[in-house]
Amino acid sequence: MPAGLKLRNPFAMECGVYKTTYEQDMALHPTPLSRLRLAAMLAVFVLFPLMADPYYVSVANLIAIAAIGAIGLNLLTGFTGQISIGHGAFIGVGAYTSGYLTSQLGVPFWVALPLAGIAAAVVGALFGLPSLRLKGLYLAMATLAAQVIIEFTMYHWTAVTGGSRGLLLTSPSLGGFVFNSEIRYYYLFLALTAAAFIFAQNLTRTRVGRAFMAIRDRDLAAEVTGIELFHYKIMAFAVSSFYAGVAGTLWGHYLTVISPEHFTISTSVEYLAMIIIGGLGNVTGSIFGAAFMTLIPILLRGLSKAMTGVFPNIETVINALREFTFGATIIIFLIFEPEGLAKMWKNIKDYFRLWPFSY
Repeated sequence: MPAGLKLRNPFAMECGVYKTTYEQDMALHPTPLSRLRLAAMLAVFVLFPLMADPYYVSVANLIAIAAIGAIGLNLLTGFTGQISIGHGAFIGVGAYTSGYLTSQLGVPFWVALPLAGIAAAVVGALFGLPSLRLKGLYLAMATLAAQVIIEFTMYHWTAVTGGSRGLLLTSPSLGGFVFNSEIRYYYLFLALTAAAFIFAQNLTRTRVGRAFMAIRDRDLAAEVTGIELFHYKIMAFAVSSFYAGVAGTLWGHYLTVISPEHFTISTSVEYLAMIIIGGLGNVTGSIFGAAFMTLIPILLRGLSKAMTGVFPNIETVINALREFTFGATIIIFLIFEPEGLAKMWKNIKDYFRLWPFSY
């Protein structure tokens, strides 16, 4: 073997730290094995709709939409420590903005999508103004007021929202290509979810992300070190609401109908549950939480249908237990795994990183 030539096994176990540059230290996937795992995961996502039943593809579409909204809320609550109970309303702002622009003004979907995100960001930043003076429970009450005000507007600003009747939307199109099937929506949502994930993952590693986390950990200490609390808190609300607006736009054009019932306080609570179960302060956890909270009702529905033959009234009982299941799940995670599914996934990876030398 020539001098200086080193052969490296890409599947070798990590046994030390050999990073010599800042780029290596900041890499999201520093080892060949982690990059191989990422490539395999992307291959599964790309090939999934070609092998799965359209129903399962539709479930994946719902998870992707929820994941975008959950990532936005996690940036605000998990990374910045600003509690929000109005996330469902900000999703509604995005949905109605896009719906009005496309159905009433004839604006193309691809133009309405970022505009809806910007509109939601402006509204979110406006209701985020009290965050400079309020925190904790008081801030939660302020965002709850935002939920009530926006929900009231959805019902009564009939010229824009259609009131309780809602709005009918059209499917997105790109030239002559119309997104009118589950598989076409899947690839659109996959691309947008990947973009949202990558942006959030990198944002948390920048100066802005570090400022968010400093505010979350101790806002007074962050202010002493020169971080402008007002600037970064409003930015967190704006970025979070932009994600919500994008999620609302995708939701509306996927269902092709929106109404105020889609954006109630229950929606906001469900998104809070997603980031708590998935893992506060973890971008990947947002996706885990979105998948978990989307699949729970589906699994309960399937369980009730499977048991109907044995217990005729079981469906009514299980439907009544749906909200109980949500609450019990949150409590269980808060007690036994406060860092959520993301921490459980990290524990699994850490175990196999050292396996079979667990000591």
